[in-house]
Amino acid sequence: MTSGAWFGSITPPEPRRTAPGPGRAPSPASPTPAAPRRPGHRNDGDHDFPAHPPYPTRSLPDHSHDGPSAVSADARRPDGSRRALRIGLGGPVGSGKTATVAALCRALRESLSLAVVTNDIYTREDAEFLLREAVLPPERITAVETGACPHTAIRDDISANLEAVEDLEDEVGPLDLILVESGGDNLTATFSKGLVDAQIFVIDVAGGDDIPRKGGPGVTTADLLVVNKTDLAPYVGSDLARMAADVKAQRAELPVVFQSLRSEPGVTDVADWVRDRLAAWTA
Repeated sequence: MTSGAWFGSITPPEPRRTAPGPGRAPSPASPTPAAPRRPGHRNDGDHDFPAHPPYPTRSLPDHSHDGPSAVSADARRPDGSRRALRIGLGGPVGSGKTATVAALCRALRESLSLAVVTNDIYTREDAEFLLREAVLPPERITAVETGACPHTAIRDDISANLEAVEDLEDEVGPLDLILVESGGDNLTATFSKGLVDAQIFVIDVAGGDDIPRKGGPGVTTADLLVVNKTDLAPYVGSDLARMAADVKAQRAELPVVFQSLRSEPGVTDVADWVRDRLAAWTA
């Protein structure tokens, strides 16, 4: 078993507050966000989060448009131009989502115009990591603080993330691609089709080789499943062949990449999959 091997097509080769809960209406869109915007959207509801001096901040801009507002995941922007492809990355805490986003940015930034939206509950940790790594210019990285379980902001009340991606297209566009990284969640985490056009779900071998067998919508329905950190398998006792068989049983012909970012080919297979999705989007 080598990192980067493909399984699933026989041949190896989804105001800034989310909905508060059932039966209760989401917080009004204004005036909750008080907010420094770069590198992240703030949620000043019941908590006061200090600004991060090393990173530029500013007040929220005017989000009005001359044309009609964008609706859900419409392929066209208000001015009639085609918007960027949006790909969501979800998965459990620590599975390597942010590292995968960083590697994708490095692999694609020379040939594509791209930007990133990260999601965390009470911090801007993932956005700050990407900024420190200088994977993209700072104005192309922004963050949403969900203030609640991560899946609420990518599936239940996507307004903060929709605003973030539309802001990026207004400010640094035209863009080819926007990566939307969810905060760490469980195996049921999926993105709303109103937010992203395709979803990558990232798990890792250190979480246990029974994760694919346990299934869940993230594992079984994501457009691409990434089994990350294959280099750790010998140290944590994970059986990659067993994981590959379980993935095949759960996903049938849906694509899977076994990946280690510590060795070649690294993120190459995922980057190729993204390029294929973008080619189909722009065809």
